This record gives sequence, C-alpha cells and structure tokens, in this order.
Amino acid sequence: MAKTVAYFYDPDVGNFHYGAGHPMKPHRLALTHSLVLHYGLYKKMIVFKPYQASQHDMCRFHSEDYIDFLQRVSPNNMQGFTKSLNAFNVGDDCPVFPGLFEFCSRYTGASLQGATQLNNKICDIAINWAGGLHHAKKFEASGFCYVNDIVIGILELLKYHPRVLYIDIDIHHGDGVQEAFYLTDRVMTVSFHKYGNYFFPGTGDMYEVGAESGRYYCLNVPLRDGIDDQSYKHLFQPVINQVVDYYQPTCIVLQCGADSLGCDRLGCFNLSIRGHGECVEYVKSFNIPLLVLGGGGYTVRNVARCW
Repeated sequence: MAKTVAYFYDPDVGNFHYGAGHPMKPHRLALTHSLVLHYGLYKKMIVFKPYQASQHDMCRFHSEDYIDFLQRVSPNNMQGFTKSLNAFNVGDDCPVFPGLFEFCSRYTGASLQGATQLNNKICDIAINWAGGLHHAKKFEASGFCYVNDIVIGILELLKYHPRVLYIDIDIHHGDGVQEAFYLTDRVMTVSFHKYGNYFFPGTGDMYEVGAESGRYYCLNVPLRDGIDDQSYKHLFQPVINQVVDYYQPTCIVLQCGADSLGCDRLGCFNLSIRGHGECVEYVKSFNIPLLVLGGGGYTVRNVARCW
C-alpha cells in the first residue's frame, strides 16, 4: 500500500547564515528543495509550509531563561549578554547570527507539525530536512544546535504513542536526545556514531544504557573511522531489527545526518548516498509511522543529493 508522505519546507529557512567560515550552512536546505522540485519528487508528497514554533512550544523541553535569551539576543546587543552567552554555551560553535530565534522557530515548528500530523494520522511519513538538531540541551546550545526540535517532536508524539523509537545515523552521537529521555522507557534511543579520539561530543560509548526506568532503553553503537556501506549495513539492519522486535515501537523518529557520508567536511566515515539511503529504506520497511529529520552534513552538494 502506498504511504502518504508529508514534506515540510519553509522557503525562508535556507536564507539564514551562521557566519563566514562556519561549516553549518542552512543554504543546503534550499538546494535540497530545488532537487525535490526538479526531480518531480514533490508530486509524490503533500507539501506543507510549516508552522513556526512559539517560545511556549520550545519550553516544553528547554528552560524559559534559555529560550528567552535566544529570543532577545542579536549581533547588535550581544555585548550586553556576556554572562548569558557563557552560561548558555552560545558564541563559538553556536554563534549569534541575524534572525537566530526565527531560524529556530522555523525548523522546530516543522518537526512539531510533522509529529502532530502523524498523531492525527494525516500521513504515514513526515519529512523535515531542516530539523534533526540533536545536540541542543535543556539549558544550553551545543554543536551548531540551539533548540532540540527532535525532543520537542517526540514529546508531542508521546501524547498519542506509548513507545517511540529514536534512531540516529548522523556521524555524531545524538547526545541531546539521549540525555532528554535517559530515565524513561517510553522512548528508546539508538545512535550509530564515530566514537573516540576526542571526536565531538565525546559521549556515546556502549556502557551508556539508560538509568532508572530507562535502563537498557538507550543503545549506542560506537564506530571507528572509515566504515563503508557493507559494514554499516551488517551492523545497522540486525541491530534495528532486534530493537523493533523487542521494543515494539508505535512510532519511529529517524535523524538522517548526512555527515556520515564519505568526503564530508567534518566527518570520517565512508558511506555512499546509496548506503545512507538503504538505512532509511530499511526503517521505512517496518511500516510504522515515521518522522524523518535532517541533521549534520557539511559538504553541501552531497547533503542535498543524499536527502
């Protein structure tokens, strides 16, 4: 049976700039959308211009102080926020740039709306390539991520779904999502990532398994440099098969960071676009409602082709 796919795209989201020389380039979203149009993929999906998330939406996970700061800070007034910039880890990797809060509002709103549509059975698969910013924490920014749209989307899904499975194939460990749901069995987190040699964020070894009610509902698959399609597939498919069989999720959230591709500016894996896509296809084959999100990816032309 053909699946109904909802695709969320905000025409303005690609116009934000983290600043000169910064590896995160929202422009990749406009390139991705251009391919969606020119390949005619939009004909197979329902295309939505997404809702913009409010401060209230963001505070479902983040602290009010932190979200209030994101809303108020700008390149023109940041001198007056020195203490807050340090406290909230905003500055180097996570710079203050024009329209910062609006950018967060746009990518978070799309993930939230995707979750709502899955809850209401409007679609079987919801896609938001602007989302997947998995490093953001309750009280701080981290690793190019300010607002954790994934956690906010999962909290929405939990209103209707007893068990949500989160799968992360970005090269970096999905630390922000893991931390948010570390103590609960309502969300199982599974992350495949590079681990070791001080690789960011430095977390995600095999012994991080969850705690309290969430003990053994957190699974990390730490990997070394250079993993290729074949090796990745031989790990990914049996692990995910076992997890789905055991956990019986009623909804899946898949973070598709494209920095696990070969030739990524910040990555060191060797996946092809086909190998990356096969992971997504495999998750889709379970016929469980699916929220598909973006994430990392720093060689822009490859990110757009991948997504």
